[in-house]
Amino acid sequence: MISTAVQEYIRDGGHEYWKPILWETSSAFTCTLLLVTQRRLTRKYDGLVSSPIRWFARQLVWLPMYWIAFVPVAFGIRHAVYALNGQVYTHTPWPQTFLYEDVKITVFFTTFTGIVFGVLSFYAMLEERLRVERANASLREAQLLRLSQQMQPHFLFNALNTISSLMYSDVQRADAMLIQLSDVLRATLDVGERHLVPLETELRLLRGYAALMGERFSDRVSISWQIDDSLLACEVPVMSMQPLLENIFKHTVEKQRQPAAIHISVQREQDLLVLRLEDDRGTLAAGDPSGHGIGVRNLRERLAALYGKRATFDLIQLSPAGVRAEVRLPCVS
Repeated sequence: MISTAVQEYIRDGGHEYWKPILWETSSAFTCTLLLVTQRRLTRKYDGLVSSPIRWFARQLVWLPMYWIAFVPVAFGIRHAVYALNGQVYTHTPWPQTFLYEDVKITVFFTTFTGIVFGVLSFYAMLEERLRVERANASLREAQLLRLSQQMQPHFLFNALNTISSLMYSDVQRADAMLIQLSDVLRATLDVGERHLVPLETELRLLRGYAALMGERFSDRVSISWQIDDSLLACEVPVMSMQPLLENIFKHTVEKQRQPAAIHISVQREQDLLVLRLEDDRGTLAAGDPSGHGIGVRNLRERLAALYGKRATFDLIQLSPAGVRAEVRLPCVS
């Protein structure tokens, strides 16, 4: 506006450039003063931004202040500066001046009040989105805690059931399994309520459980491991592999008399961490090809809560026999 005023002043033959600069800066200063005053005194109504009519009504009562105050302040500055330079500031008669300037100030008031409303609405939207995200995070945290707490008693029950089946027939093996169980429980306590742990910690839990079950079915199972040690720092959901190994023992090893071979591997494929547990004897139930037991359902829910669509879990029927459980998730280390 200053630039435009100066150009028009030059085009009209003027040569005292401070005059158009004074006209516009006095208007800008006065408008800014009025706007700051309005904001200071109406900030307490910012909570009404979700009710636009009520919010604008609180602002509209300040329009008369602009009508009354703008001309005396802005024109008073101009008259004072002109007087300091030994000149007289001339303008149209006061009634016309008030009418003309009040129309302009009404446009200014409407424009900037609309801008303030837009800014406040934007920040209100951001705050609401943040509240929703925090609520969702709290809900997800509670869900994960519930799922973890559900998994641990399930694991403990199965381990104790295994030990009880041996304590009268082979006390030495039962004692060795109790020691192994205590090591696994100690490792479980170490992770506390964490939902993600390094792969190294997860494998410690898994090896402990494998040792427990290997003791019980020593004549019917062999377990091989293929672990990429460079991935040990990648984070995985705590106790995510144990229920898959438990399923193999429950649905395959326990139900068959023939020896079963279990292979456990952890590899990287592009930017994904791939966890695989497979056996050479299992079959997927015809009516339940994707597996919906408590352990599998628990793991699916945890993966969905932690990673959304970035993680996948599949149960694959192998030929001629065997089942592969495969988890793919981002490697976070």
